[in-house]
Amino acid sequence: MTDLEVRPDELQALATLFGLGDPYPEYAKWRARQSVVRPHEKLFVFSRYEDCAAVLGSSAFGHAPREASPLRSLWRGTGRPAPAAPETTAGAVPETASAADADAAVVTAQDNASNMLRLNPPDHTRLRRLVSRALTPASVRALMPRIEEITAELVGELGPDFDVIRDLALPLPVRVISELLGIPEADRPMVVTWSEQLSRSIDPGFLITPEDRVTMRAARDSFHEYLGALIPKRRLEPGDDLVSALVHVHDEDGTLTEHEIIITCRLLLIAGHETTRSLIGGSVLALLNHPAQLAALRADPDLVERCVEEVLRYDPPIQLLVRSALEDTTVGDTTVPAGARALMLLGAANRDEALGEDPEDFDFLRPARRHLSFGHGIHFCLGAPLGRAEAAIALRSLLPVLAESRMTEEPVWKPHTVLRGLEHLRLTTSN
Repeated sequence: MTDLEVRPDELQALATLFGLGDPYPEYAKWRARQSVVRPHEKLFVFSRYEDCAAVLGSSAFGHAPREASPLRSLWRGTGRPAPAAPETTAGAVPETASAADADAAVVTAQDNASNMLRLNPPDHTRLRRLVSRALTPASVRALMPRIEEITAELVGELGPDFDVIRDLALPLPVRVISELLGIPEADRPMVVTWSEQLSRSIDPGFLITPEDRVTMRAARDSFHEYLGALIPKRRLEPGDDLVSALVHVHDEDGTLTEHEIIITCRLLLIAGHETTRSLIGGSVLALLNHPAQLAALRADPDLVERCVEEVLRYDPPIQLLVRSALEDTTVGDTTVPAGARALMLLGAANRDEALGEDPEDFDFLRPARRHLSFGHGIHFCLGAPLGRAEAAIALRSLLPVLAESRMTEEPVWKPHTVLRGLEHLRLTTSN
């Protein structure tokens, strides 16, 4: 068997490992290969750091019209039934590792045409440049004192029995991103509910049930209606929030459409709380599972940024990304024809042995190692500084509590495919 062949049992193992408590032993098996392709599907699986970084950084890869999730072919190999996927409309540009296609004609085609995560240059370049003018490093730095206040309040409210996710990892980023967007406090529970429902759009469309599609479409419509009413208010009475800044960019030169403002806010809301929630929860779990590392961090809390960076490498919130080959190209020694799909296992790439010894170990005391947890290339996450800061502040504030804490039950993982994160992490400080 060559590197370009894959056995059915290997395919089944890959298709079923997402959402597991520990997918990393299976990732190690795939990392031992150069690349994998099913010629009749034109699907390549990359699990090494160098290959994944090459795909993400190459202009030969991007998003193509009429994409269907490559995970469908993997799922077929398992023999397990999956919900039928709707057909995408002509001109749709969905993220291949996701499908917010509860209504293909509206959600996929129209929304994705305004979503910078799913666009290629020059459209992506224009939209990212405009959004970057509103989401500046200075605006993130200005949030730091407020993040510390919110964190101190949440940690101060913890009882002897608490859930890290419910009581800190979720409410912290929700409040931060809501304040950043300028969402009134009274509206936040409603908006967060919509965001939670829309977060399923990160998963492949064929794994989303018809019932979920109805819920997602209702959440999408409600959120768009809400923002459509908020934008005129911010135009008349601008504040120091991101919606006001985006409205200003729109009114200044007209190159940022109102629909693009809505889609950008939706993207920031989902990404701003789901991935940070996963990062905070994953950080706490990693420290609880590695008492010596927890002790080292308690002894020197100033190492917290290094700890967060190691968690990003060790257990990233985003486990995979997908791109399409826009032209004939190569990745390493592998020829990838135009139209082929590249599935990149970020969780595997981050633990590539080529990046250093003992990649399966969690150790923030050693020199920091490269990772792809915020992506690479033109789609590198704009919110990375904010996510890092929230996780570091949360972890530092929680250290005194963690010293006395233990898990009361096994961690519960969210049943997502692309986004890896905890649903519950219940702890107690009682003896």
